[in-house]
Amino acid sequence: MTAHENTQTAPAPAAAPQAAPHPARTTRSTSTSRRPGAKKAAPAGTPAGGSDPRFENGPLAVVDVEDGQVLAYCTGGLVLDVPAKSIPALVDWTLREAKFGQPKLSGPGKDADPLLVLTEAALERYGLPTALTEEERLAGRLPEGHKVIKQLARAEWKLTKRGFGPWARIYRPAQGSERACVQLCIPSWHVLDNRHWGEAGQLPPAELARVLGVYASRVMTPRGSTAVTGLELMTALHPATRASEPDADGKRHSEHNPGSLGKDPVDCAPCEAPDGHPLLKDLPRFHVRGPAEKLFEEAYDWARPMTDAECTLRHLVGIDVNMAFAAGANGLPVGLGAPTHVTNPAFDLKLPGSWLVDLSHVDLSKVKVGKEWVELDGSLLPSPFTPKGERPEGPAWYATPTVAYAVELGYEVRPVEAWVRQENGRYLDGWYNRLRDAYLATMADLGVDANLAPADFLAAMDGYKDRDPELAIVVSAIKATVKGGLGKLRERPRGEGWRPGEPWRALSRPTWRPDIRAAVISRTRINLHRKIVKHAALTGQYPVAILSDCVVYAADGTSPLDFLPYRDGKPLPGGFKLGINPGLVKHEGTQTVLWGEEVRERFNAPELNLARYIKDGTVTDVDNGE
Repeated sequence: MTAHENTQTAPAPAAAPQAAPHPARTTRSTSTSRRPGAKKAAPAGTPAGGSDPRFENGPLAVVDVEDGQVLAYCTGGLVLDVPAKSIPALVDWTLREAKFGQPKLSGPGKDADPLLVLTEAALERYGLPTALTEEERLAGRLPEGHKVIKQLARAEWKLTKRGFGPWARIYRPAQGSERACVQLCIPSWHVLDNRHWGEAGQLPPAELARVLGVYASRVMTPRGSTAVTGLELMTALHPATRASEPDADGKRHSEHNPGSLGKDPVDCAPCEAPDGHPLLKDLPRFHVRGPAEKLFEEAYDWARPMTDAECTLRHLVGIDVNMAFAAGANGLPVGLGAPTHVTNPAFDLKLPGSWLVDLSHVDLSKVKVGKEWVELDGSLLPSPFTPKGERPEGPAWYATPTVAYAVELGYEVRPVEAWVRQENGRYLDGWYNRLRDAYLATMADLGVDANLAPADFLAAMDGYKDRDPELAIVVSAIKATVKGGLGKLRERPRGEGWRPGEPWRALSRPTWRPDIRAAVISRTRINLHRKIVKHAALTGQYPVAILSDCVVYAADGTSPLDFLPYRDGKPLPGGFKLGINPGLVKHEGTQTVLWGEEVRERFNAPELNLARYIKDGTVTDVDNGE
């Protein structure tokens, strides 16, 4: 495996919290806390508060009503009686008595606020609607005149600018270093997106507490959607400020935290700005920016017609890169500050930035693999420089990893101009490590260990979700946290009465960084192409279709082992390797070659992307590339 990929095998971390057992139903009791008898003791390391006595009952609770009694279902199987009779009283009880929360993830950071998840029964008990009206849903909040909001105001509790919505934050201004804030999560208001959380919103309270508790202990307490949480995790690991050394009077002050993105937003380069950005407001209204004006680093969506030789094979086998974008972020230097514009620069592969350079001369029929020049059939390969796999036609903007790969393939590059970031660092390393460890630990709980032999790994992956459907939800949420967090780095306007050329809300965040997103996607796509080239050089096999992190090959058998070159149980160095670690691959699905040809013929689309449908073979409509 090459040094470029940073996908080294890492065993599931020994210190990762074990998943809590399936909670048993409680029986009524007059005690203020109880653990269900059938599962009285959770295993060591179960996601509760750990060693911090302030948070001994865990990071969160699901609040429900049973036989007239309000109960808080905590992580680890603990159930607390809740005496609060109103939302203000519930917030007060949470902060004074419940001992919910989570210790900070880094030295200069802040402890996580307690999270209360309210079931429909709890909503009714506390005077809240079990569903939002269409007007409330579009506004994302209850109207200011709602009685619960008035109760909070009378009790001198405040709401953030987003108001009382599905992820409401209720607080009082901090006194010194002490925070007084509780976050609510209301599943019946559609906060747990079923694309990422599956059926979590319909789980009974104890089971939902287990799912969210495992996620919280291994990733962080949810702060909103998985995308919001992915972004918040970056900040939690690299807070913008820290306490200074004591001054002459012994006082400490807030100062910039090295390695963070700081507390103030920075403008991106014009080429990195998405359409409608204020930097582009002087462009003609219907102007469409081309590759020489706009950085366009996106994941692959490429396919080609099958060759006659491939049509004689029986199957199409899809392999999928595990946590591909997380692996792309690992060890990647990214800009920490504002960009600097330079003209006719010498390319520096260690310098994050965007480069205007002509890569149309790179010929995939003759490239360097390692130190050796090899000849390939370039017509069967996608270009590594464009998402659609088309060969560039002239100068275009690229992120540093893309240009560095052209050099690696043995070709000279001469940038015309660039926007580079002299202040840079491996900002996402801690983020990657946290999410990798969470993913590996949860997959290990599902019976998929990091060090399995290839055939054993494929067997372990078969039906892994059925072994514990609740932990399978956690895996899905972890993967969504990766993709969503990176997507948030270039968040677009979301209604808000926005017009092109005007700023939108996300631009005020230091974490609005489209250049970082572009660099991660660039590196992820290049990592995949490098493996494809090494595989082709050794085996003469070429991909038929690629969609993001899924690659489809024609093969005689139904398994990845029927075309991946393993010798004595060891894979091709730097090529595809089966395993659960980020950057390694798993089996995505197998269909017949006849299926592929029939689907393409049915839609009169010889380049239909079969990777999109390889998992179960279902084709719902013609592929228009969107």
